[in-house]
Amino acid sequence: MVDAQQQTLLTRALVTAAEALDRRVGWFRLPTPVGLAVLVGLRSRLRARNLFDTGPHPAGPLPPDDTGEHRNARTIEGTYNTPEDPRAGSIGCRFGRNVPLDRTYPEDRARIMRPNPRTISTRLLTRDHFQPATTLNLLAAAWIQFEVHDWFVHDPAEHDPFVVALDDGDQWPHSSMTIPRTATVAAPDPAAPPTYVTGETHWWDASQIYGKTADFAASLRSGKHGQLVIDDLGLPPLDAERLVALDPSAANAWVGLALLHSLFLREHNAICARLSRRYPDMNDQQLYDTARLVNSALIAKIHTVDWTPAVIAHPTTVAAMRANWFGVLGERVTRRLGRFIGNEVLCGIPGSARDDSGVPYSLTEEFVSVYRMHPLIPDALVVRSLADDTVLAEHPLPELGVAHIRERLAERSMDTLLYSFGRANPGALTLHNYPVHLQQLERPGQPLLDLATVDILRVRERGVPRYNEFRRHLRLPPVTSFDELTDDPRWARELEQVYGDVDDVDLMIGLYAEPKPPGFGFSDTAFRVFVLMASRRLSADRFFTTDFRSEVYTEAGLAWVRDNTMRSVLLRHFPTLAPALDGVANPFAPWRSPR
Repeated sequence: MVDAQQQTLLTRALVTAAEALDRRVGWFRLPTPVGLAVLVGLRSRLRARNLFDTGPHPAGPLPPDDTGEHRNARTIEGTYNTPEDPRAGSIGCRFGRNVPLDRTYPEDRARIMRPNPRTISTRLLTRDHFQPATTLNLLAAAWIQFEVHDWFVHDPAEHDPFVVALDDGDQWPHSSMTIPRTATVAAPDPAAPPTYVTGETHWWDASQIYGKTADFAASLRSGKHGQLVIDDLGLPPLDAERLVALDPSAANAWVGLALLHSLFLREHNAICARLSRRYPDMNDQQLYDTARLVNSALIAKIHTVDWTPAVIAHPTTVAAMRANWFGVLGERVTRRLGRFIGNEVLCGIPGSARDDSGVPYSLTEEFVSVYRMHPLIPDALVVRSLADDTVLAEHPLPELGVAHIRERLAERSMDTLLYSFGRANPGALTLHNYPVHLQQLERPGQPLLDLATVDILRVRERGVPRYNEFRRHLRLPPVTSFDELTDDPRWARELEQVYGDVDDVDLMIGLYAEPKPPGFGFSDTAFRVFVLMASRRLSADRFFTTDFRSEVYTEAGLAWVRDNTMRSVLLRHFPTLAPALDGVANPFAPWRSPR
C-alpha cells in the first residue's frame, strides 16, 4: 500500500514529468494515451497554481439551508449550490482569477490605449475575406454564444466612459468612440485590484433558458405539469421589446440563438412529459425543477462530448473530453457497471465527489477573455431547402438580429433554418476575420459599437495580462519575436508595425495569431484555461457530483441524461433532419446535402 504522503510525492513527480514532457515535445505530438496522461498532469498543476479567490460575495453570507428547502433544485439566483457557502457562484458574486491577484490591476490611462484598440480593430481584425472553419457548422458558433449567456455577464458603469481616439481617415461616423467602462466592486482589501461581479449565475444551470429573475422565470411557466409556454413559432410568447426589458442580454440575440433556445424549451417539455408519466404524483413545481436539472445536465454533456470535441478535434482532446464525462474507462464500461469507483479520472466527473480545489467556485476573468470568439460569426446566412439543398434566400447577419427573429421564423420552418445552419460554416478564429457588421453593431436602444475595439479594451481594463505575460503565468514559454508568434510572415510584419514590442501584443490578438494544434479551432494557449475551467464547472457543482443521483434527478431523469446527445435532441423535435445527419459523426460538423 502507498501511504498518503508517498501518494502525494508520486503525484507531484508525475505532474512535474507531465509539464516537462509537454514543454519538450508538446502534448499534441504524443501518442494519445501518453498525451491524455500529460493533460491530466497539466490539469492537476493548473488546479494547484492557477485558481485565485477575489473575495466573498459583496452582499454578504446567506443562512445555511437547515430545512433542506433548496436541497433538490437549482435556485433562480444560483444560491445554495455550495452548502458551506450558499452564495458561491450566484448572481452578484465576484469573478475569480487564473493569475495572481497582484498581476490583475487594470492598465493605467496611458497604457490602456496603447496601441490604440480601434487601430488594432481596423488593421489586424477586420475581415478582408471570409475565412471559414470548414470542419464545423454554424450551430457550433450559435452554441458557444448560447452557453456564454448562461455563464457570465458584466454590467456597465454609468460614469467616466472610455473615449477612444480615431486615426486619420477612420470611417467611424463620429469624431471619437465612447465605450462604457465595466462596473467594479471594491475588493475586501482596499489595496487590492478592483473586482468585477457577474449578472448571471456562474453555474452550468441553463439560466439563459430559465432566466435569472423571478419575473422572467414566471413569464415562461405554463403552471401545468412543469411545462414552459411556447408559441406557434417555437419561442416564448414575448416580443423583442418585452424580452429585452426582462433580460437586457437578449439585445444580443439572433436567429442562431433563437433556434437553440427553442430546441431546449421543447426539450424541457419533453422531459416533463416523461417524468409525469413515470411519476404521476409529482406536482408542477417538482416537475419543473427536476426537468431543469435534467435539461441543464444534458446541455453540459452536449458541450462536453459533442461541441468541444468538434471544435478541438485532436484525438487526444476528443478522448480527454469524453473522459471528463465518462472517465478513461469509457462510456461502455460506465453504462454496464455504473460508477463502481470514486476516481473522476477513471469514471468521469458526474457522480464523483464535489471538489472546488480549495478555492470558492466562480468563473474567472481570464476564462471570459479566452472566450472572445466573434470571428465565428459569418457575414450572412444562406437559407437552403431541406428537400434538395437549393438556395431559398440569403440574409446578411443584421437581418437575423433580435428585431428580426420572429420575421425570419415566420418565413421559414425551424427545421429548414436548422438545416441551413448545419450546412453553413462559421468563421475561423484568426486575424483578419472579424465580422464587419460587428465593428458597426447596431442594437435596439444602444449606441453604435465596434465590438472588436470593445474586446481589446475589456481585456486590458479588467487586468488580464497581455499575451506573453499570460503565457508565463501558465508556465508556457513567452515568444521572443513576431515571427515566432505566428507562422504567417505577412501577419508578423503587420503585428510588428502595430505593436513594435512583442511583449505588448494583446491576449486576444496573440490567441488568434499563434499556430494551432492539429484539429484545433482555437489556440493551445487558450486551451490551457479550458483544461482547468471546463473540468471545474462540473467538479465544483454538487448537481453534477454528489447530487448527480436518482434521489435528486430521479431514475428517469438520470436515464434521460445518459441516453441523449445533441443528435437525439435534434431528431426528437425535428425528425425531418435525419437524412442530413445520417453518417455525420458529430452534429456540430457540416451536415449532408440530400442531393
